[in-house]
Amino acid sequence: MTATTEGRTTQAPLRASGVWRNWGRSEASRPAFRASPSTVAEVQAVVRTARERGMPVKTVGAGHSFTAIAATDGILVDLDRLQGVVTANSETGRVTLAAGTRLYQLPELLAPWGLALQNMGDIDRQSIAGATSTGTHGTGLAFGGLATTITGAVLVTGDGSILRVNERENAELLPAVRLGLGALGILVELEIQCVPAYLLKAVEHPEPFEVTDEFRARVEAADHFELYWWPHTDRVMTKTNTRLPLDAGRAPVGGFANWIEEEVMSNGALAAMCNVGHLAPKLTPSINRLATRVYGDREYTDYSYEVFTAPRRVRFREMEYALPLDEIPAALHELRAMIDASGWRISFPVEVRAAAGDENWLSTAHGRESGYIAVHRYVRDDPEEYFRAAEQIFLAHGGRPHWGKMHYLDASVLAERYPRFGDFLAVRDRLDPDRTFRNAYLDRVLGV
Repeated sequence: MTATTEGRTTQAPLRASGVWRNWGRSEASRPAFRASPSTVAEVQAVVRTARERGMPVKTVGAGHSFTAIAATDGILVDLDRLQGVVTANSETGRVTLAAGTRLYQLPELLAPWGLALQNMGDIDRQSIAGATSTGTHGTGLAFGGLATTITGAVLVTGDGSILRVNERENAELLPAVRLGLGALGILVELEIQCVPAYLLKAVEHPEPFEVTDEFRARVEAADHFELYWWPHTDRVMTKTNTRLPLDAGRAPVGGFANWIEEEVMSNGALAAMCNVGHLAPKLTPSINRLATRVYGDREYTDYSYEVFTAPRRVRFREMEYALPLDEIPAALHELRAMIDASGWRISFPVEVRAAAGDENWLSTAHGRESGYIAVHRYVRDDPEEYFRAAEQIFLAHGGRPHWGKMHYLDASVLAERYPRFGDFLAVRDRLDPDRTFRNAYLDRVLGV
């Protein structure tokens, strides 16, 4: 099947497909075809071919979303052949990236311009388009999620045409397009506001659970603050990162020490702990207490991306909710009480972070400073009972679910939690009236 773009005929690069699975093994689908376009014209051809055949189209990055947001029985498009820097300006800090560029590639790509992302989460396997479209964020009350750094975008809309959205063209669409869930079109380029490259001084230290009561004060006092609570213990692991200029000098963790912490402890030991906990759940509390005594108590200074991110080789499932910042302590106490009363044995820590409020319509931090609580279960453990119970606590505190992580809400509930939900749906009707980019997940969270 072919499509014509600007007088040229372009072949849609379709191939037969087997089963697709996401990283967390929580979702799977069998697309009829897969496509790996290498040009924007080929992306347009895929969309037009899908329309001619009456098939839906979905785009996938690294598959790190725990929901079925990328699942389809139609055409599954990966943008791995659309990667790299398109344009960059070291003076303005604006960098245009091909949408399939992975976050872990950015340090090398941005180095010639002396630039870096202003903030990052702890996983860097995602594509830039996938990360922004699902609301990926790091921690730091002065910093919004990754999507807030988008100053422009180019996307292929539901009829196969090109739409440019930036501060000069279609600017009114930016709050929708920055975080669009893949519902508005296929992003092919993103312009990102970067910052001069910088160092982070990291201080990792165990503290009593009661530090959760000081959460606002701790995030206000630091550039980046987060904590991890191991269920069945009274200890949390805190991480405080301070931004420094490059000339402050690195003091990185030694190669062997880093290998011990990141590979042996954070991955090898964690995998062993989870497997033991799966086979003998009654041992989990003792294992977790041991973890609080041997994990991260260190200080070091390194490039921002080396401090923000860490390898994640142990597969898990995750639910994360954004709550108004001041609701975090109460929600954590209720979560702890619920776990203690349930009889469950939870081997994965609970992660707690914060982010600035922003204007993006479907951002979990829309209009409010937000704290984030993420609960996890090992891939071999059934998460549903734990996640559903945690979700009720988060909802009672005004929570909004992370779009790329497991939750059980639908459009009727979500519409009440996002003031601009209806405006987003209107943009969807404008850019994809025939629902070329629909799937079961979007039908559930946005409506048909």
